[in-house]
Order: sequence, then C-alpha cells, then structure tokens
Amino acid sequence: MPKTVRAAAVQIAPDLTSRAGTVERVLNAIAEAADKGAELIVFPETFVPWYPYFSFVLPPVQQGPEHLRLYEEAVTVPSAETRAVADAARKRNAVVVLGVNERDRGSLYNTQLIFDANGSVKLKRRKITPTYHERMIWGQGDGAGLKVVDTAVGRVGALACWEHYNPLARYTLMAQHEEIHASHFPGSLVGPIFGEQIEVTMRHHALESGCFVVNATGWLSDDQIASIHPDPALQKGLRDGCMTCIITPEGRHVVPPLTSGEGILIGDLDMRLITKRKRMMDSVGHYARPELLHLVHDTRPARALEQVGLTGDFSDAEQDKLFEEAQDA
Repeated sequence: MPKTVRAAAVQIAPDLTSRAGTVERVLNAIAEAADKGAELIVFPETFVPWYPYFSFVLPPVQQGPEHLRLYEEAVTVPSAETRAVADAARKRNAVVVLGVNERDRGSLYNTQLIFDANGSVKLKRRKITPTYHERMIWGQGDGAGLKVVDTAVGRVGALACWEHYNPLARYTLMAQHEEIHASHFPGSLVGPIFGEQIEVTMRHHALESGCFVVNATGWLSDDQIASIHPDPALQKGLRDGCMTCIITPEGRHVVPPLTSGEGILIGDLDMRLITKRKRMMDSVGHYARPELLHLVHDTRPARALEQVGLTGDFSDAEQDKLFEEAQDA
C-alpha cells in the first residue's frame, strides 16, 4: 500500500441529452484530475448518462417518456462506454470509480464500477435498495457486490447514497478492511439539508471504519433544472444537496468540501492515519465482540432462474443412458 494517495472527487454536471455527451465529460475530468496527479478519481451517483432527477418531481403517471429515454441511454456492461473509461484509467494510471445506470435487458440498475489503474474492472456492484422514488426506476442489487477489492491505491469499497444508512451494508465493507471508501450521491437534490446529512454520514463512516472516504455529488445548472420541470416550486427540490468531500479516518476534511458549482477536489491521503485511528478503535478487530454480535453476509448472486438436472453438456446417447439408469433404479 502506498504511504500517500492523491485522490480526486469530481462534482460536475452530466449531459442530460445524451450518454455520449456525459461520457465525454467523464473522460475530460479523468484527464484534468490526472494532470493534477490524482491516482484515485471518484464520480457522482449514476452519473452516466444521468441521475433520474425526473423521478423526484414527476408523478409516476408522467414518468413514462423520461424513463424510456433513460433505458435507451443507459449503459450495458461491458460496452464501448465502459471500455473508453477503462482505457482512460489505464493511460492515466488511475483508479476510477464511476456510477452508471446499467441496463440488463428489461431492467435498470444503480451500478458502481471500479476500474483499476491497469484498466481492468475490479468490481461491478448494484445498489441493494433503491431509495423512495428510485424504486420506480431501478431493480435491486444483491450481496455479491458488497465486496472490497484490492487496487493500485489500496483496498477500496463502495456504496451509493442512502446505502450508508444501512449499517449492516457498511459493516460488511468494514469487516473486509477497506482502506478507502468511495461513495457518491446525486447532488442537486432535496435542498441544503441533504448536503448537511451527507457530511455527517461521510464523517461518521470514516470514523467508524477507520478509513478514508472520497465522496462525489453531482451538479445541475439552472437551465438543466428548468428542463427537468418548469414549476419553480418543484425546482426547489432540484437545488443544493451537494457535499463533495474527502475525509480522513479521524473524521476531518482533507480539503474544504465543494457544496456548489462544478469542480474537482484534490486531496492527499496519508495512509498512516488508518493505523493511527485503528490502534485506538478497530470496530472489526480489537473493539469488536464477534462472540456476542456478528454479521452473516450472503454472497450468492441473486438469480431469477436456476436450472438443475440434465444439460446440453451431455450427448443424446449419454442422456438416453442416464434416463434408462434412472428408470431402472
């Protein structure tokens, strides 16, 4: 593990008109952050093609056209878009954490992708429980994605938005000894209180896990907000709520947070602070009581269909023989 990691948390607006436009912004931000020495670059929640802001201000009966448009612009994994990000990560020798709307045939998912510095996809995970209005948009993830992965910058775990209010999900990553926690929220949502809540949540997780937290939230311009809904009263629900920040294991900001406008936070993570924190309080080690309280994590992927019995791996003659043996038994 390197002693110091330079991290970048990106707060920029998506292109609400096309997946290609947003991917271009991702690639430009990777280049800009890498030019500043960033070895880890974190983007906002479902940034590609865009977070479904419409679902927060439109009633379900009016969401159809925008939901279908999101289907058309969503990302498949792998795809040309994921390969472009992988190539950028490899060329810039940076670990990239990107939120996407993933399309898997007839369903969309809130998916987090971790690209290692060599361009490989180290993790694809789906948000386990979409929040409130999001349940009209996305399916649910499973326990298979609650995983910490080894990367060029250390052991990295990731959760999205209100998954951080599921203490068992957080503890699953803590128990796998994450060193850097990559997180993201939509930004430009709910109002100022959302940003305040994000800050409390990120600082608490850093303290409890004894890890660094790199959190990115998105941003919408006034014109983008007006394009989502014309009613000024409802537009209030699409403002503020930004808290792009980098937090130490001691719960402190590495640099001042970004709460409005576009920008890229750059901060140096002194990895020695992890041991400094954990020697005092290791919540999954010397400060744990597993004989009293422990977590059971189901790592099996959830499948709609599990086929058992004979398969096409057997020839017709072999299947006939097996059938005859079963009949004689």
